[in-house]
Amino acid sequence: MKNFTSNFIKCYIKPFFEILLPKFLKNNFEISSTKKSKITGIVFTAILMLAVIADSGQFISLTFRKKWLLLAVAMLLPIVIGSAVAYSIKIKNDVANKVLHFVLLFVMPFLTITMTECLNGIFIYDMTYLGFIANYLLVLLLEFFVFAVSGSIKVPILTVNPLLYGFALAHCFVVEFRGTPFIPMDFLSITTAANVASTYSYKITYKIMIALLLFILIMVIGVKCKTPKYNIFTKIVSRTFTGAFFAILMSLFYFTSVFADAGVKPDFWNQSRGYKNYGFAFSFFCNTKYLYMSEPNGYDPDKVGGYVENTLNNSTQTSESVPVTETTPNIICIMNESLSDLKVLGDFTTNEDYMPFLRSLTENTVRGNLYVPVIGAGTSNTEFEFLTGHSTAFLPSGSNAYMLYVKNPIATLVSTLEGQGYSSLAFHPYYANGWNRPNVYRFMGFNAFKSLENLLDISLMNDYIENSGKPDYLQELISEYYPDRNMLLRQYVSDSYNYKIVIEDYEKRDKSVPYFVFNVTMQNHGGYTMSCSNFNETISLTSADKEYPKTNRYLSLVKESDKAFEELINYFKKVKEPTVICMFGDHQPSIETEFVAKTIGVNDLSNLTIEQEQSRHITPFVIWANYDIEEKQIDKLSSNYLSSLLMKTARVKLTEYNKYLLKLSEQLPVIDTVGYIDASDNYYKWSDSSSYADILDEYEKIQYNNIFDTKNKNSSIFYLEGYVPETVTEEAKK
Repeated sequence: MKNFTSNFIKCYIKPFFEILLPKFLKNNFEISSTKKSKITGIVFTAILMLAVIADSGQFISLTFRKKWLLLAVAMLLPIVIGSAVAYSIKIKNDVANKVLHFVLLFVMPFLTITMTECLNGIFIYDMTYLGFIANYLLVLLLEFFVFAVSGSIKVPILTVNPLLYGFALAHCFVVEFRGTPFIPMDFLSITTAANVASTYSYKITYKIMIALLLFILIMVIGVKCKTPKYNIFTKIVSRTFTGAFFAILMSLFYFTSVFADAGVKPDFWNQSRGYKNYGFAFSFFCNTKYLYMSEPNGYDPDKVGGYVENTLNNSTQTSESVPVTETTPNIICIMNESLSDLKVLGDFTTNEDYMPFLRSLTENTVRGNLYVPVIGAGTSNTEFEFLTGHSTAFLPSGSNAYMLYVKNPIATLVSTLEGQGYSSLAFHPYYANGWNRPNVYRFMGFNAFKSLENLLDISLMNDYIENSGKPDYLQELISEYYPDRNMLLRQYVSDSYNYKIVIEDYEKRDKSVPYFVFNVTMQNHGGYTMSCSNFNETISLTSADKEYPKTNRYLSLVKESDKAFEELINYFKKVKEPTVICMFGDHQPSIETEFVAKTIGVNDLSNLTIEQEQSRHITPFVIWANYDIEEKQIDKLSSNYLSSLLMKTARVKLTEYNKYLLKLSEQLPVIDTVGYIDASDNYYKWSDSSSYADILDEYEKIQYNNIFDTKNKNSSIFYLEGYVPETVTEEAKK
């Protein structure tokens, strides 16, 4: 056996590597280099190798076994890149050269997908077969389109890959900061994102390092690539084929249901799971189909009134009657940024209670669990649901109502209260332009909007962002220019100072009319990686097996929110005028996913049950009055119902739509982007069949009438009798 192996190597293997392979390479390939290219290649290798070595701690700290393989790949890639820079390879056979260059378009998507999925935190083999094929086809289609337009092999590589790398890198950071994927709708919130971008810390992770090396390798290949000179016939056929292939598939995807029926669509119920199973490029692209809001099937504006009337007259429902006593107490609504009680996820302990006042608040209080449409970000969608009574579950998945759909006057809590003589103020202690609020608030009918620009010289914020981005620097600027104001906690206006502004505005109010303010706070906004001198962290986990600094910092902020809310309540306890205060959280925070998973009791947040997924959408709400109201505990209520419950509790006039929502909440107390929950505590996903299909269909058509059908809006449903907002009148004249 030993002699056989020795003879086999001597007779076959050795000649192949020593004679046949070199001869084949010499006859078919021309490998060239220059002194300059070799030096450039060495420099590339050295710089990239040093970068990998400097970042090696990111690899070594990983807990999975393949970390050494990943580090080896990261160490090898600079050598490969340097070699690609130093040497050029030319295929001598003209036909083979032309064929192989065109084949390169089919090969490059493999490298591209590997690059984007590094930033998505998965490997190609983690994806489903459908996911891999879909990503491959998508990248190929993009390359085909650019090739059809340019006729160049080089241009598709040099344009498609930077585009996808940029999007995938944005996705990587978005997942890190807010815990949910980067979706097309995020482009519309670019201004809001820019306003808070400096509050997060950015670091080169092992995923970013490997993806960057792959990106550089792809770009070097693209630069080195030279399009062969094809004849006219070949050019016409190849560009026509690639262009037609792109056009046909894109048309089928966007204008038919062929792909959707075959399962080629986003994972609407769990976008994070979809991005993991089907890859970044495909999942991001699939979401673009659902940006446009189409008219519901069978929609007829003349039937909308009947839907409301039938629900209100439905004798099979046991309902509490809506109070007939009409009052006008002052109404203060507070949407508290990222306020939540994380114990809805599961049990854990801390060194002390982080919301003792809120837990103790029972007298003259309606309180409970609020199911909101978003996690970690997307504040304005919760705001939209609260103010309008509409559900974002009926809007395209991942869309943002403020950025896309509030383009005309719309009936809201604001118009209902203004119809009863209330003043109306919106107040948010951060940049006014976030989430398109100036335009949205105008269409909602607010009399005034107060923002950060009204609280301080905004050039101080610009100075802070441009020169430091560190909270302590902003605190120094504020202390210098406003020494008498204790207004910040970290880099945001504190809840305590925020409520001080609310109280000041209340004291300066027009006392001839009842007072209404809608306040969106900022103190607890994400970016829990930075410590600052103006914030003492008092809460720490005592049941965790490791440190979770983001969670500790977040819970310490909640403790400060709890104190500030107690200050607000104590002030209005002394106020003689009847006043109702409604406060709720907009979403849970983006903290360590490992802590969230362990608290829920799972290893992976991408495979939650519907009950577990719903638990991530719960925040607290309270409705408190400084006079006698009936105390209640409501375990389940979604944010689209809360303003109607508030008005019912305050005993102000209700529109027919408010009454409809209160009736609907008795059957389906929760309707959100995850699914819905009925009064018997049955959980449903949107893909489930249920006896509630007709009710939900009617609800969708009713809200479509208010948001989109401006010409046929049934004003008698959405506005109080005899009240027509001035903005609506102006719109009708156009």
